[in-house]
Amino acid sequence: MKRLCAKAALDLVPDHGIIGLGGGETISYLAEDIKEAGKDVKVVTPSDHTAQVCKKLGLEIVDTKEVKEIEIAFDGCDQVDSDLNAYKSGGGIHTLEKIIAKMAKEYVLLVDETKVTDKLNNKVPVVLDIIPEAVNHVTSQVEAMGATVKKRDEHLLEVYYDTLPELEEIDKNLKMITGVIEISLFYQIATKALVASEAGIRVIK
Repeated sequence: MKRLCAKAALDLVPDHGIIGLGGGETISYLAEDIKEAGKDVKVVTPSDHTAQVCKKLGLEIVDTKEVKEIEIAFDGCDQVDSDLNAYKSGGGIHTLEKIIAKMAKEYVLLVDETKVTDKLNNKVPVVLDIIPEAVNHVTSQVEAMGATVKKRDEHLLEVYYDTLPELEEIDKNLKMITGVIEISLFYQIATKALVASEAGIRVIK
């Protein structure tokens, strides 16, 4: 499935320019396909592993802070809904991923059918990237909203909801807490999703 998804994504990669590549096995396959196709692109990535893969393949890596605009960016996710809202909670690098997504003219998610749902649900936590000194303040503020907080490490907090609020409310309220840098909910950011299944590739857009 992952190779199938990568092959479909290759058709969207321009012949020249700067592209974004996130993390995960599908992205690594896409990097291999880009090299094999002879695409003359430069890559920005939030993932150390993807950077290593690209360097081994001979693809040029550009520092994200040197870039203002990206032609297209590709990434995976933990869950995506029919409106292209997504959770990117597993990797813990969602702030960098979101910076790249925001700079991209197109932001495309590469997933299989198991990651697709009609509406995002509470099976995946919303992860907060925080300033470590704000951990107690952020925790108390989130708990006051009726959610449960679990500390993953010194700068990542997992937020669990018994009943999921509206996504717009989550996006707004969590970001407003002092000490929160960014959240793993990608609300109205993705422009397309390529979904791989036994039947082939379908596109959500």
